[in-house]
Amino acid sequence: MKLTFHGAAGEVTGSAYLVEADGVRFLVDCGMFQGGREADEKNRRAFPFDPASLDFVVLTHAHIDHSGLLPKLCRDGFSGPIHTSTATTELLEIMLKDSAHIHERDAERANRSNGKVRRKQRGQVTPLYTIEDADTAISQTVGHEYDEAFSPAENVRIRLRDAGHILGSAILEIWVIETGIERKLVFSGDLGQPGRPIIRDPQKVETADYLVIESTYGDRDHKALEPSLYDLLEIARHTLEEKRGNLIIPAFALGRSQELIYYFQHLTCQGHLKNLNIFLDSPMAQAVTRLTMRHLDLFDAEARKLANWHAAGKSSVLLKFTESVEDSMSLNLIRSGAIILSASGMCTAGRILHHLRHGLPKPQNTVLIAGYQASGTLGRRLVEGASNVNIFGDRVPVNADIRSISGFSAHADRTALLGWADGFRECPKRTFITHGEPAAAEAMRRSLGGKWESGVCVPDPGETFDLV
Repeated sequence: MKLTFHGAAGEVTGSAYLVEADGVRFLVDCGMFQGGREADEKNRRAFPFDPASLDFVVLTHAHIDHSGLLPKLCRDGFSGPIHTSTATTELLEIMLKDSAHIHERDAERANRSNGKVRRKQRGQVTPLYTIEDADTAISQTVGHEYDEAFSPAENVRIRLRDAGHILGSAILEIWVIETGIERKLVFSGDLGQPGRPIIRDPQKVETADYLVIESTYGDRDHKALEPSLYDLLEIARHTLEEKRGNLIIPAFALGRSQELIYYFQHLTCQGHLKNLNIFLDSPMAQAVTRLTMRHLDLFDAEARKLANWHAAGKSSVLLKFTESVEDSMSLNLIRSGAIILSASGMCTAGRILHHLRHGLPKPQNTVLIAGYQASGTLGRRLVEGASNVNIFGDRVPVNADIRSISGFSAHADRTALLGWADGFRECPKRTFITHGEPAAAEAMRRSLGGKWESGVCVPDPGETFDLV
């Protein structure tokens, strides 16, 4: 059996792992690379394998860095099933169509701005994939419930476990029979932080011959939730009441937007804040929020209680969905008192760019970064203290306060990752550290290597391992 790392090796984005065994070839995740021009170039490259040769794909969850190249995969010849959780199949219909729309719009904008002469020299800009390609990928998805095993091939059996990261996120347990011998692979996917509201804690897995584990925060621990909630309260009060400005929050449409709404509702329920005006300015986040409310069975008890409290009209949070482009543009006319949640979470595309272009020059505003920012993204430059940034070709001064809160991360921190790994009754034969920047992955390797006697390594991009 062979395992090849075609993404998320030495970096956080682009998850894609190829498994080959006894005539069966399948892909675990097919994610988009994120983080500037280099990432765009990677996304446009031909796949390093023949998509038509794949028997199936298994998907851990709907985040674009895990699912975002599925439409391209299908366009380039893959016609098999995409197995994932039931909730993820519903989310993909939102996520992939939105991603395709962005690619089509960006290509159209580039062709308008390039001019006739430049287009003749460099050619027409084409989208990475189209909405039609996204529809094709969506049509090939097959949903499964947690803890129910299924067999996508005669010699392969798979079970999805709750990863506690976002709605529908899954840990993959995969049993493969080769030459009459059964071996078990476990892919952690993205693991959630235990003890957090809304999504349930990650399930433990007790056995694995081979483990692929994420390391996004493998070198550090998050701030505790209560201090993070206090920071959110302080930032909101300072911005809205003292500075009389707006609070602008780049937020991932899937997961982070819903969590922040939950936290603001929690703070109002406790009497710390009142009469909040929250504008959810992301069509995708709005669709995800509506879908999320249909899956309360996947929530923990506290989240279900708060959702019912809000539905009963007991909340002092006024949540407004900005449906149209005109509604979105009108938010930039609000001088104070608004909390604007908008995608994308790393400030790479979407409506958040317009709000930043208008809001960053104003010192009364605050931009709150509440999620991971990949290297090369606008969000990362803001966190690192840029005095000015480029948005839509304009040089925009950064006069607004830039604040960051790490305690709301949907990713497990170092302690939580090691705690999850402690759930194995014995160490795997081989463990592969992925989905982390080099420093984080190396720290995770050292931590696990000190606990387990078997080989723990950080694979290089494109590296293949024989699993015997």
